[in-house]
Amino acid sequence: MNFTLQHIDKLSNARAGLISTDHGNIETPIFMPVGTQGTVKAVHFTELKEDIKAEIILGNTYHLYLRPGIGILEKAGGLHRFNGWDKPILTDSGGFQVFSLSDNRKLKEEGAEFRSHIDGSKHLFTPENVMDIQRSIGADIIMAFDECTPGDADYAYAKKSLDLTERWLDRCLNRFNQTEGKYNYSQALFPIVQGCVYKDLRIRAAENAASKNASGNAIGGLAVGEPTEVMYEMIEVVNEILPADKPRYLMGVGTPANLLEAIERGVDMFDCIMPTRNGRNGQLFTKEGIMNMRNKKWEADFSPIEEKGASSVDYLYSKAYLRHLFMTNEILALQIASVHNLAFYLWLVKEARKHIVSGDFSAWKSNMIPKLQNRI
Repeated sequence: MNFTLQHIDKLSNARAGLISTDHGNIETPIFMPVGTQGTVKAVHFTELKEDIKAEIILGNTYHLYLRPGIGILEKAGGLHRFNGWDKPILTDSGGFQVFSLSDNRKLKEEGAEFRSHIDGSKHLFTPENVMDIQRSIGADIIMAFDECTPGDADYAYAKKSLDLTERWLDRCLNRFNQTEGKYNYSQALFPIVQGCVYKDLRIRAAENAASKNASGNAIGGLAVGEPTEVMYEMIEVVNEILPADKPRYLMGVGTPANLLEAIERGVDMFDCIMPTRNGRNGQLFTKEGIMNMRNKKWEADFSPIEEKGASSVDYLYSKAYLRHLFMTNEILALQIASVHNLAFYLWLVKEARKHIVSGDFSAWKSNMIPKLQNRI
């Protein structure tokens, strides 16, 4: 994997770059639709490519390990061949999922012992076998195994957690460097910067990650309960340290406004379940604000879902029709809303890139933020 930094905004830290992988190129800033179990919920890959224009999707080690299982993925020749997606894939190591299983997991030096949310069976993730699992999944970009610290953790817990994450990182790197990909293409490993909301821990974690000279770096443990302004502060602290010539990936964030604020602070890559999850619940993100498609105000509104929208579904269907689909629990509602929201997110980051290149990102962003937060 290679990263080329192409443009830097004159008035902020916003950047435009190009990530090159064996499965294709990715222009940054980029948003990655979440395909947790090998699929982006309610969306065909033809829509992802042609309508949404996704350049990379995300899969999850925890879920793919449990189902369909690593044996099936290896027999298929990796996730690309299993699901038919021929563009880049990034896998989250499963650290966040293990974190979310707080009642069913036990952390120790060796790794994280947990029980499956499916059948209660006991499993152990270690830095070493998580590298092996991600090698078998075959993602182009893989994540180090970490503990995702809760946003409200006290300092003592956050420090102890970071100590463990950094020891695990060294073991991940050792295993990664001792092994090779299984499907005749290269894979890149990103360390994950943790440290909760504590500036000194974030500085330490960023310095440690930067010292590993990895292909890129991820910022984890944000948008997990801490105030938004604290999240932005931690991004600034970390990005002052992480190398400028490597991509920076902010994990699990967030709203459209969050994306623009983080881009302004030097982030290149994003993923989040929000566009599809919220879409399935009737919430649409648009250039003029947020719409709840169950509201009665749309009942007889026969205008397009969004004027000059980013997706073909915006022109094909009216607000009234989409509301009707939601009110009658039609599956098509989930598909239309998911396609719309993902296309909007991809449009937003591509517009940000255009304005970074043209030199007016800060003015454009200042104009967009109030619109994005508006409730229509």
